[in-house]
Amino acid sequence: MVKIYHNPRCRKSREGLALVEASGKPFDVVLYLDNPITKTELKDLLKMLGISPIQLVRKQEAIWKSDFKGKELSDEAIIDALLKYPKLIERPIVTFKNKAVIGRPPETISGLLD
Repeated sequence: MVKIYHNPRCRKSREGLALVEASGKPFDVVLYLDNPITKTELKDLLKMLGISPIQLVRKQEAIWKSDFKGKELSDEAIIDALLKYPKLIERPIVTFKNKAVIGRPPETISGLLD
């Protein structure tokens, strides 16, 4: 089953959801700002994405700039920041068959679902 980590206020996330819907595959929507993900789930997503925690951070968010930018942070510290401030997580993230992509650009989602 397809899973999309979605923020309805984000245009790119809405575009990603439209692509998932258009695929015709069954899917679940995770509204991660309303229902925070666990540390284990986030680590699993990072493994599926094949990226380091810093690569999942939205570095233009105000909270990142004010509290974290320019600091030497371990991967665990970045993961903790993402869990405390889920708005920092890049979106949307789509998983399918133990693989994942960040839907930026949204077309990456189509490649995953094909």
